Amino acid sequence: MVICRCGEMDSREIESILKQNIESLEERIQESCRRASRDRGEIRLIAVTKYVGAEVARLLVSLGLKDLGENRLQVAAPKLEALADLPVCWHWIGHLQTNKVKNALKSFHVFHSVDRPSLVEAFNQRRADSGQEPLPVYLQVNVSGEESKFGTKAEEIEKLGEMILESPQLDWLGLMTMAPFEEDPEKTRPVFAGLREVRDRLEARFGISLPRLSMGMSNDFEIAIEEGATDLRIGTVLYEGLWG
Repeated sequence: MVICRCGEMDSREIESILKQNIESLEERIQESCRRASRDRGEIRLIAVTKYVGAEVARLLVSLGLKDLGENRLQVAAPKLEALADLPVCWHWIGHLQTNKVKNALKSFHVFHSVDRPSLVEAFNQRRADSGQEPLPVYLQVNVSGEESKFGTKAEEIEKLGEMILESPQLDWLGLMTMAPFEEDPEKTRPVFAGLREVRDRLEARFGISLPRLSMGMSNDFEIAIEEGATDLRIGTVLYEGLWG
C-alpha cells in the first residue's frame, strides 16, 4: 500500500515536486506527439486525484491542471467541496452504479464510463426536463476482453451507441477503455489500436463524428498517444516523490 508523505512536507515542497513531475510528464507527452506527428493541443491531461487529498489537488489546479478525475464518490466528496471555488472540470472515470447517478450528477461534468443500458436510462431519468445542456459522455469498451474489466462487450457496442444517440440528455463524445497493466507498455498497443478501430466503425455505421478517445494511464500513455488518444488519465507519475 502506498502512503502519501504530504503530512511530512510543507506546501512549497509539495508544490515543487508536483511542478517538476508535471514538467517531466509534459515533455514525454510532447515527445510522443512528435513521434506520432500529432498536435499537442488535441490531447487533454486529466489528473487522477483519487490517491491524494484536497491540498494536493488544489496545488495541481494552481499549476495549470484544470481537469481532475475521480472514481469513488465518498473519496471525491471532500475534494469536490474544498475546490468548489476553483474552475475545475471534474471527470468521472470509474464504474458508476445506477443508484449513485443522482449524487454524481451534482458535481461531475464529464462521464467516461457509460457501459450499459441501465446507466443511460438513469442519466436520462435524472436529467429529464432539467433544461441543461446534454451531458458529455464516453462509451466504455472492454477491448481486451478481460473479465475483471468493466466496459461494453463487442457484440453490444452498436446497440448501446444507438441508445446514447437517441438520448437527448447525452452528448456522445467518443470511447474509453482500460488496457491491462503490462511491464512492457508496447504490449498495450493492440488494445489502444482496437479502440480506435471500434471508433472508426461506429462513425461509419452511424454517420457521426466521435472525436475523443479516453485511453492511456501512467504506465502506457505514450503508446496511447501514438494510437490516437485524446484524453489521458494520469495519476501515479504526477505524484512521484510524494509516496512513502
